[in-house]
Amino acid sequence: MKTSKSGFLILFLVLGILVTVPSAIAQTAAVVKAEHEAVPFPNATTPKAIDRGALKEQLGTTPISVTIALRLPKLNEAENLLKSLHTPGDPQFHKFLTADQFAARFAPAAADVAKVVASLSRYGLVAERTSATTLKVTGLSADMERAFAVSLHSYEVPAHGNAKGYTYHAPLTRATIPPEISASVAAVVGLDSRPSLSPRYDLVPQSLQRVKPTVRAGVSGNPPGFLTVTDFANQYDVQPLYGKGVTGSGRTLAIATLASFTPSDAFAYWSALGLSVNPSRIQIVNIDGGPGAPSDASGSIETTLDVEQSGGIAPGANIIVYQAPNTNQGFADLFAAVVDDNSAETVSTSWGFWEWLQNLENSPVTDPITGETVGLTQAFHELFLQAAIQGQTLFTASGDGGAYDVNHDLGCFGPYAPAWPFTCSLTLTVDNPASDTAITAAGGTTLPGIQEYCLNEACTPPYYVINILHEQVWGWDYLVGFCNAIGLDPISCGIFPGGSGGGVSILFERPSYQYGLPGVQRSQAGQIWEASPDFAEFGIGLFYQLPWYYPGRNVPDVSFNADPETGYVIVYTSSVSGFGVQSFYGGTSFVAPQLNGVSALLGQYLHGSRIGLLNYPLYDLAHSSETYGSSPGAAVHPIAYGDNWFYRGRNGYNPAAGLGKMDVANFAEVLYAEF
Repeated sequence: MKTSKSGFLILFLVLGILVTVPSAIAQTAAVVKAEHEAVPFPNATTPKAIDRGALKEQLGTTPISVTIALRLPKLNEAENLLKSLHTPGDPQFHKFLTADQFAARFAPAAADVAKVVASLSRYGLVAERTSATTLKVTGLSADMERAFAVSLHSYEVPAHGNAKGYTYHAPLTRATIPPEISASVAAVVGLDSRPSLSPRYDLVPQSLQRVKPTVRAGVSGNPPGFLTVTDFANQYDVQPLYGKGVTGSGRTLAIATLASFTPSDAFAYWSALGLSVNPSRIQIVNIDGGPGAPSDASGSIETTLDVEQSGGIAPGANIIVYQAPNTNQGFADLFAAVVDDNSAETVSTSWGFWEWLQNLENSPVTDPITGETVGLTQAFHELFLQAAIQGQTLFTASGDGGAYDVNHDLGCFGPYAPAWPFTCSLTLTVDNPASDTAITAAGGTTLPGIQEYCLNEACTPPYYVINILHEQVWGWDYLVGFCNAIGLDPISCGIFPGGSGGGVSILFERPSYQYGLPGVQRSQAGQIWEASPDFAEFGIGLFYQLPWYYPGRNVPDVSFNADPETGYVIVYTSSVSGFGVQSFYGGTSFVAPQLNGVSALLGQYLHGSRIGLLNYPLYDLAHSSETYGSSPGAAVHPIAYGDNWFYRGRNGYNPAAGLGKMDVANFAEVLYAEF
């Protein structure tokens, strides 16, 4: 990988030079025109939906579809196999299954599937198998209502800002699965078709005006806010692998996303950095008709940065972009396709939402601790479990709301007041799919260095100076002093609760790889979610008393720099302002695809082997002083400073930065010895 152009991108930014992409690449990467408009992802500005009445009156004879996730009948056996596959010395170690082998051993029997299909056909519904564990069910809305004992209504969300209006349908009450098939069904996904997930990128709040960086002669690399994949490679010791000719060649990485993108943006980014890439390296796979045309409001910048980061770190790898509509059904079908195809050795996604709310789609499965249905999250888990058994390595962003995931996503920061509109309690929460035990959750840090901020509109001295002495947990409470200096509280300043998503799951029990590890915590006492009735319009529950001291899965697992203040540039074609280069972007959305790219490098270095769930070798390190700690030769270094507004860094595992930051070259050597 070339490093001589590490400062190239900042130079054309400062000098105002436009990035160009070779015409041959631009033609190869041309976007196929979408057949429909993209749907905006939900956020605090989304207006209240208008109930247009019964769906069957709106659609008439137009069919709709849902996805049925089938239970794995031998789930415990699959979980045990997962451990064996990742335990050095075990006879099953790294003897990963193919997709066909997994289906033959663990998928529901043909007779059980036929029973489900026959049952649904009695309601006038047609079911077809789409993967080893999923069925696509199609029929008239009236037949769906009869089958699942619901009343479906159509809703319209008006246009707002740069976001176009859209419609969706949702049930008025929780659905019920026909009792004769309930034992075979884990979840029914798609009766509610509203946009449901948010991307995990973030950017510097407008209130925080930074002093313009200067390009200094003789200084390598780019300044914070303008970092590239080359800077990442230098920061986290990737260069030794490049020196050995490791670029991800022969590997395929996948991006699982809910917004489309402009491929030529990624090629322009790589070209500006002098990276040599195959002009045909990107393949796009549309799931459920795809997410529509690229747009800012739908989160296209997320997909763009995912491809740029992962493909830039592993310039020799091929890339498959699986993209689906932003619905729970789209997300489920997306992962079913990724896992059933089994074409990519490593996969990342940067979309999610609070695990408790992700659990509201219909299911007969009941969590014995909470008493709440867990069908959708369980359906995802079984797909992630299959991926790990097949040797696929999955990564996801842990979120950008610090310890308060749901508050960040809803733009509601407490306190709860019943008489006030759109108020809610401040509640410790974690993201899904990051809370799943069969996926690696990516957290975020802030890089050390001097940060200078403008105290007046003209941005003249004196400046407000912050000196970050060590790489620390990303949590924007280090900016509270500056916000006070300009007369703003943390919320109006835009810094709360920005930070590395982290905490304790209340849906997934602590996995074996986190047993006996100092720093792993239980859920906190006294956590209650309360929200005003306005949130019911968005399908959000208004009251939950969350379980105290639940021994849940701790999030995240490993971290890299994610703070927008020490963040990155993105080459992006905006649906509003056109082509350009945007700076000071961050979020754990960057860390997940960075790990994706790193994993592609590791796979090539390990003679083309699949790695599977990276959590097992990562947590194995924590039990060895030689491979985990502050010594230069360690493969993972704890993050001992900073916090995510609640959980603090420490010299060991913490639910803010996880195990810490990876030294990629050292980690590669540890894995090499293990293989």
